Amino acid sequence: MWMPTEHEKYGVVLVSFRGTVQHGLPLEIGDTVQILEKCEGWYRGSILKNPNVKGIFPSCFIHLKNAHIKNKGQFETVIPMEDSVITEMTSTLRDWGAMWKQLYVKHDGDLFHRLWHVMNEILDLRRQVLVGHLTHDRMRDVKQHITARLDWGNEQLGLDLVPRREFSMVDPDEISVTELYRLMENRHRKKDTTAAASTHHLFVQMKSLMSANLGEELEVFFHIYDGRDNRPLSERFFVRLNKSGVPKSPEKTERQCTLFVDLGSSDLRKDVYIVAHIVRIGRMGAGEKKNLCSVQYRRPFGCAVVSIADLLTADSKDDHLLKVYACNTESEWYQIHENIIKKVNSRYNISSSNTGLSVSLQLLHGDIEQLKREYMVLFTRGVSITKKLGFSDIIMPGEMRNDLYVTLERGEFEKGGKSVARNVEITVYVLDIDGQLLKSHVAGGSGEPGGDEYHSFVLYHNNSPRWAEQIKLPIPVDMFRGSHVRFEFRHCSTKDKGEKKLFGYSFVPLMQEDGRTLPDGTHELIIHKCEENANLQDCGRYLKLPFSKANLPGNNQTLKSTKESFWITSFLCSTKLTQNGDMLDLLKWRAHPERINDSLSKLKDIDGAEIVKFLQDTLDTLFGILDESSQRYGLKVFDSLVHIINLLQDSKFQHFKPVMDTYIESHFAGALSYRDLIKVLKWYVDRIIDAEHQDHIQQVLKASEYIFKYIIQSRRLFSLATGGQNEEEFRCCVHELFMSIRFFLSHENKGTSPVTQTQAVFLRTFPAVYGELLKIFSVREVAGFVRETLGSLPATAHTECPLEAVKLQCIAKTVEGQLYTNPESRCILLPVVLRLLQAHMQEQRDLVMCARILTSMLSLISHKDDSVATEPVVSEEVDLIVESLIGVLLRTILEITNRPQPAGPNARLQFQDVTGEFVACLLALLRQMSDKHFQQLLQAFTNKDDLRDFLLQIFTVFRILIRPEMFPKDWTVMRLVTNNVIITTVLYLSDALRKNFLNDKFDYKVWDSYFYLSVIFINQPCLQLESFSPSKKKKVLEKYGDMRVMMGCEIFSMWQNLGEHKLNFIPAMIGPFLEVTLVPQPDLRNVMIPIFHDMMDWEQRRSGNFKQVEAKLIDKLDSLMSEGKGDETYRELFNSIIPLFGPYPSLLKKIERETWRESGISLIATVTRLMERLLDYRDCMKLGEVDGKKIGCTVSLLNFYKTELNKEEMYIRYIHKLYDLHLKAQNYTEASYTLLLYDELLEWSERPLREFLNYPMQSEWQRKEYLHLTIVQNFDRGKCWENGIILCRELADQYESYYDYRNLSKMRMMEASLYDKIMDQQRLEPEFFRVGFYGKKFPFFLRNKEFVCRGHDYERLEAFQQRMLNEFPHAIAMQHVNQPDQTIYQAEAQYLQIYAVSPIPESQEVLQRDGVPDNIKSFYKVNHIWRFRYDRPFHKGSKDKENEFKSLWVERTTLTLVQSLPGISRWFEVEKRELVEVSPLENAIEVIENKNLQLRTLIAQCQSRQMQNINPLTMCLNGVIDAAVNGGLARYQEAFFVKDYVATHPEDSEKIGRLRELMFEQAHILEYGLAVHEKFVPQDMRPLHKKLVDQFHLMKSSLGIQEFPAYVRASPVHFTNGSPRTCRNSVPNILSPDGGRVVSRRSPLSYPAVNRYSSSSLSSQASNEVSNITGQSESSDEVFNMQPSPSTSSLSSNHSASPNVTSSAPSSARGSPQLSDKHKHSRDNSCLSPRERPVSAIFPNPLDPAQRAPPHQIGDATLPRSDPNLSAPDKGSSAKSMRSQSPVPTSRSPQKSMAPPFTPSPTECQSAGLVSNSPVLSGSYSSGISSLSRCSVSEASGTEGLGGDHHTHTLPPPSTTAMPNSVSSGSDEIIRRENKTPPPYSVYERNNPRRPVPLPQGLSIAPQSDAPALPPKPHQLRTGSMKLESSSDPRRVDQVPRPRPLPRKVSQL
Repeated sequence: MWMPTEHEKYGVVLVSFRGTVQHGLPLEIGDTVQILEKCEGWYRGSILKNPNVKGIFPSCFIHLKNAHIKNKGQFETVIPMEDSVITEMTSTLRDWGAMWKQLYVKHDGDLFHRLWHVMNEILDLRRQVLVGHLTHDRMRDVKQHITARLDWGNEQLGLDLVPRREFSMVDPDEISVTELYRLMENRHRKKDTTAAASTHHLFVQMKSLMSANLGEELEVFFHIYDGRDNRPLSERFFVRLNKSGVPKSPEKTERQCTLFVDLGSSDLRKDVYIVAHIVRIGRMGAGEKKNLCSVQYRRPFGCAVVSIADLLTADSKDDHLLKVYACNTESEWYQIHENIIKKVNSRYNISSSNTGLSVSLQLLHGDIEQLKREYMVLFTRGVSITKKLGFSDIIMPGEMRNDLYVTLERGEFEKGGKSVARNVEITVYVLDIDGQLLKSHVAGGSGEPGGDEYHSFVLYHNNSPRWAEQIKLPIPVDMFRGSHVRFEFRHCSTKDKGEKKLFGYSFVPLMQEDGRTLPDGTHELIIHKCEENANLQDCGRYLKLPFSKANLPGNNQTLKSTKESFWITSFLCSTKLTQNGDMLDLLKWRAHPERINDSLSKLKDIDGAEIVKFLQDTLDTLFGILDESSQRYGLKVFDSLVHIINLLQDSKFQHFKPVMDTYIESHFAGALSYRDLIKVLKWYVDRIIDAEHQDHIQQVLKASEYIFKYIIQSRRLFSLATGGQNEEEFRCCVHELFMSIRFFLSHENKGTSPVTQTQAVFLRTFPAVYGELLKIFSVREVAGFVRETLGSLPATAHTECPLEAVKLQCIAKTVEGQLYTNPESRCILLPVVLRLLQAHMQEQRDLVMCARILTSMLSLISHKDDSVATEPVVSEEVDLIVESLIGVLLRTILEITNRPQPAGPNARLQFQDVTGEFVACLLALLRQMSDKHFQQLLQAFTNKDDLRDFLLQIFTVFRILIRPEMFPKDWTVMRLVTNNVIITTVLYLSDALRKNFLNDKFDYKVWDSYFYLSVIFINQPCLQLESFSPSKKKKVLEKYGDMRVMMGCEIFSMWQNLGEHKLNFIPAMIGPFLEVTLVPQPDLRNVMIPIFHDMMDWEQRRSGNFKQVEAKLIDKLDSLMSEGKGDETYRELFNSIIPLFGPYPSLLKKIERETWRESGISLIATVTRLMERLLDYRDCMKLGEVDGKKIGCTVSLLNFYKTELNKEEMYIRYIHKLYDLHLKAQNYTEASYTLLLYDELLEWSERPLREFLNYPMQSEWQRKEYLHLTIVQNFDRGKCWENGIILCRELADQYESYYDYRNLSKMRMMEASLYDKIMDQQRLEPEFFRVGFYGKKFPFFLRNKEFVCRGHDYERLEAFQQRMLNEFPHAIAMQHVNQPDQTIYQAEAQYLQIYAVSPIPESQEVLQRDGVPDNIKSFYKVNHIWRFRYDRPFHKGSKDKENEFKSLWVERTTLTLVQSLPGISRWFEVEKRELVEVSPLENAIEVIENKNLQLRTLIAQCQSRQMQNINPLTMCLNGVIDAAVNGGLARYQEAFFVKDYVATHPEDSEKIGRLRELMFEQAHILEYGLAVHEKFVPQDMRPLHKKLVDQFHLMKSSLGIQEFPAYVRASPVHFTNGSPRTCRNSVPNILSPDGGRVVSRRSPLSYPAVNRYSSSSLSSQASNEVSNITGQSESSDEVFNMQPSPSTSSLSSNHSASPNVTSSAPSSARGSPQLSDKHKHSRDNSCLSPRERPVSAIFPNPLDPAQRAPPHQIGDATLPRSDPNLSAPDKGSSAKSMRSQSPVPTSRSPQKSMAPPFTPSPTECQSAGLVSNSPVLSGSYSSGISSLSRCSVSEASGTEGLGGDHHTHTLPPPSTTAMPNSVSSGSDEIIRRENKTPPPYSVYERNNPRRPVPLPQGLSIAPQSDAPALPPKPHQLRTGSMKLESSSDPRRVDQVPRPRPLPRKVSQL
């Protein structure tokens, strides 16, 4: 049976549990669980991180831990009882774990590894804490390490700053907001700035001396040297080196490592150096032979110097190799280091090229104790301490030191009867009072232990040697008296024996008779002569002699005049001994009472260091004198006491304050002193106002804290001794003293008088007195003193008066002091404090101090006392503070935040401090306020205006608090507390708003401020819980709930209260409320959505529509989306019919019930579509480089703003965004078309335009001119020169009309340069690709749509496909070209279908003209293209294996785009898709027709000598003749000329005739071609030519041709530049009534051909790359598509598929085998390999009937053709029910019916030609009839007659073109285009019929009925050039013109 657990509440999982049992809860090792019930070895409970899922698990898998239980029962929660640091560590490491893996994914390797190390470190430290074996100090250190690492990791990962106190996290609810702010600020500061250490230490480790010629032991002395003052700063560190140059005792690290301690910050400068002197121990001369002398001397070797500044940059322990220098002359040795520093090169040189001193140097910063903790290894291993000469900057009490430093400076010696100077060595001894040697008390420096004696180094032959050698004598204090130092001088012989002879000595006693030590400084000692055998053991004999020349009595001239002297410098560093006689006199005052007065006077002149050494003795002396004769010496003792107290204020001695405190507490015994002290203090205070000099009085007042300490302690001692006698008298004295103080404080002064300064001095020290007074007086009494004292200060303050700032400092110390913490005293002091504070804040003075005071006050109030008794007190205090300060506090915050921020970093820091402090105070105050306080506050406002001002102020302040810059970004804790306070306060204030400002008292400004605050509250980033980690989100929700929803409910409630006043907020609040609905919180959306219905309803009532609502919604949506608002779920909400309102049907129902439901639903649908586009746009813009997706998305949005919303300004903005994208992608042509959209909105007028985007303020004419020039420049860069020419002309006309000939000239020159570029520069023809985007995962503007895309230069299908897959990395490439089914459309994926398509050019006139150069024609082939074609071969019926042509049909797809390419994008959507089937017979006709055209072209080029060589013609003839011989044409004969076929297809008889005619025509062309070939063939190819002639005869016989039929013979072959030209216009033109010329029929040889060739290789084994190339020949509406052929005969059994089949599928599908028989009838596009292609056909489009058929031949006899614009109702046969059409072209545009079509070329041919020039066809021609060329056959459009036939013989035309749209019946009804035309983007769509602006003269065109004799000037063709009229659009026959967009106003922008 399950029982609730009593104690087992919380545990950790030890073993993972899969939870496979019924109701089992899966557990992972390490999870923490909350246990609810238990039953026989099982627990039931939940995992803490997911408490909603409960289940059972084995109890043995759980390790139980102690925990607190909150809310015991059903909803209980557990809080672990472990250390808070451990809890934090666990949760933080869990958060880090997930983020750490992400770092790996993002390739942030550096942080990944650093974090990994830190996490391991934290886990190790956690184990140490959990084990619990640490000492208290160690535990503290470990926690400090843990928290430091946690904070570091949080900062690196961008997590929140954790407020801590003593390493533990702080609960913000448990402390006041001011305290929380202070903690956050301190942590933030600590993170930002590390306090500079005041003490520094230098670590030195001697490594080695590297030199080639050592061989002797060495001694190295390091010391720190001040180059500025030329003196050593430290004692010496001494290392002995062996003969190899390494330390002698490597095992004793303290002998080779040292720490130079206590360097001040002032010592770390450039001119402070580390100096190393090196002394060798050996022979006198370095090069002497070894056997000369056995005695060793200390001799100079070298010196090295390095500046300390060099170490400041390197924190790590760096090894330095120092150069060693030697003296040029030994006598300069004493100052070698100075010479090196000063770079006096003449006095030293490098000792040898490879000598170097290797040392390790490192600067350490901080207190020595701290260093011992941080560098434990250093100190445990052993390091010697090298002290500073003298005390450090700060002297610590208890520091023991007694070091005497003696420097052997120099000597003056006589020759002593020698011819050469002496080699002098000094030996130093220290002897005690008994003459005994003090052993181990002579040291060369730290590092080596002290010895009994010290030998100086020897200078060779020098009677005036200078050593400058410092030695240290660490003599104990008790041995100092009577001790002396003896110096013995010896001459060192360099002879064989090498003996040292004593010749004199000096001595110096260390202490004088009166107890003073040897004074610091240089002493000239007397050298007493003696012999070697002199007995110096008995020191009594020489101690009586004089030792110093300074001490000699005046009559002793003999010693004074002696030349021999020895100089030393002594320096004592002692905490116990003094050299000061005055100090000794004072301490021994009882021995000399008569000197007391004098000694007290001299005390002020004694050095402070001497006084603090003997602080306790000095104080005892002073109070001893006071007790004995207070009358006589009272004032002097008081002054001396003041001097000592103020001495301790100095930073050098401030650490001695505790010594004085200890003295007062434990040693002070002056029980009667208080009377004298009070009396003297009062005496001074009473004289303040009258005194002329205030300096001394100010010193007295500065010491008042300690004077009071002495007074109080003295009184306590007296009370203890007497049982509290004279209590009343004492109180009286203190009251009188305070009266005197109050009197002097109340004295008013102007400006900065001395009295004012004295008042300031007192106020600074006054707060320190409170604590002392409390030892004797009650809290209320002391508070009374303070209140009266502070209250006596003069109220009228001058701003410049320094007293004001001091007053505040005094108040601050008072509030922070112990006195104020007591509620009793607080009641007394609060009014005084508030009065002063209010006065300062109102005048905005000393705000930093005000903030500090306020912070302290509110921190105290917020402390939650357990006692209920204090609650009313606190409540009363809050009342007082609110009443006095809330208004001024709000004003102050507003004032500070509106001030311009100061520039300096420090000033800015201070500014932020103050703002943050005041904000924290306001929040703390508001958090303390209860219902009662708010009611009192609001009732206190007497009139509405005051209340209104208050509400506006507080709402504005709240808006400021919500600003992101208010707190640093990682202060989430602080922000949440702020928001909690704000929402609580707003709930209180909203009542006041409802009560006071509704109905007739309605105030728009207050309500608006309220709503605005609410909206930005909801939208602030720190409340968007969705962006938080799960653990953080859970914590926030548990603590505060979702504050956004609370505020949303409040907005809704307030909105409902507004009633008819809602109209005031429409449309102003639509944007803000919309912003709220974009927050992805379902409950919030649920609350906010109905407000929109309300707004629509009220707006409908007011104005009958809600246009305003719509406009505002749309504007706001755009700006919000660009800011990154909205999300995927919001997009999903927008997918339903009323998407804005998502899953909440209530609103939809409401709208449907309304009378205005249609417009409501329409509005919402519009907003939905816009939202989808905007979200797509934003998602695309997040990507890096520009790609098609970005451009397509921008185009979609731009269209939407233009066509659906008619928002001109947004439209223009997006035009420029698109323009920038194109420029970035280097799509210059598209950029031009884009900018043209804006250009079209402008007119050539002088209307002024405002500044907009990057355009300045200018006239409309100027802006249009600028745009024109920019567009021309971009057309030029995009090689679209023809379009640029049109704009140049327009500009030139403008310049001409203004007589601006300068610019006209430039424009004409620019135009000319563009013509030159057309003729001279090469242009690549781009490929076009059809792309289908299928599946729901594509952006809205692409989803389930197909587009045609213009490829980049040189881009082929594979490259394009790869590019698309890179842009859509998740897309799947479809391996077939069939239209996808619904499953693909609805799939939650992305599918791409890509294949190549062929363009169908619109401009036939240029393409069909003779003599037009190819580089002109190439432009019209690939520009202004609306339609594209794609062919797919398939078999219908059973397939004849012998002859596949019988059943080979072609499915032809024509795609029509919404806009022509190129345009404002590289791709446009397919608007219409048409399918037509071409029968096998038609297919054969097209193949032969195209091959004939190709042959004709090549023959013409050969004749006109355009070919460089004849190979292309040779290969083409060979391919056709060879294929025909091998059965090429024979296959067609077999298929279509047999009786069976003719019998079963009687309707095809005319086509069969046409095929026969074409075969004969081909033979005729071949014969002519062979004749031409013979003429030009080179000698080496004659055999091939002969073979071709033979094969041709075979072919003729195989076709059964002996003689050509009459119609063939009668028609000689005519070529463009070939045989007779007179035949061109031999047939009179048949003119239509409209002036268009119709041709009856052309000779079979007269079809003009334009060949387009691929840059790829055209070998017979067609490569995949090549196979996507389609050639085309076009009538005005159709394109003949050349298909690749196999290498064998074009009519052999190895057939070729349409190139589009192979090219469209991805390369992986290219080689798939042919489909099985059962699929042969299918229309599926099987992707076949080149060898298996079922046809080698070239599928040409028929000629336009208007050109091909005379009127009397058009009728039912027309044959079905592969016109892409015809539907095929019966797939089994050719399309039969085609609508016949009159040859007379119908007028395409009612207004323009008389205008001839416009050719967009700048030049026009005089007459239409037959065959255009063609580039050389590359590749192999062995492929027979159809090689892999792309042949474009273009014919004249139906409105231009071409006279090309020599005879009027006619044949039925192969097909009749119906019209652009498919027609399946004979009705004459016009098929209308769907009415969804986007804005005109083509350069040809520039007409605007609504503008009454007359066309420039050059743009108007007179109707013409005849072709002019000369071509018209290009600029006369302006009408059609920039305006795509229906008459110039051959695909728009019989069609209603496209509707233009809604009428628009001329752009105002």
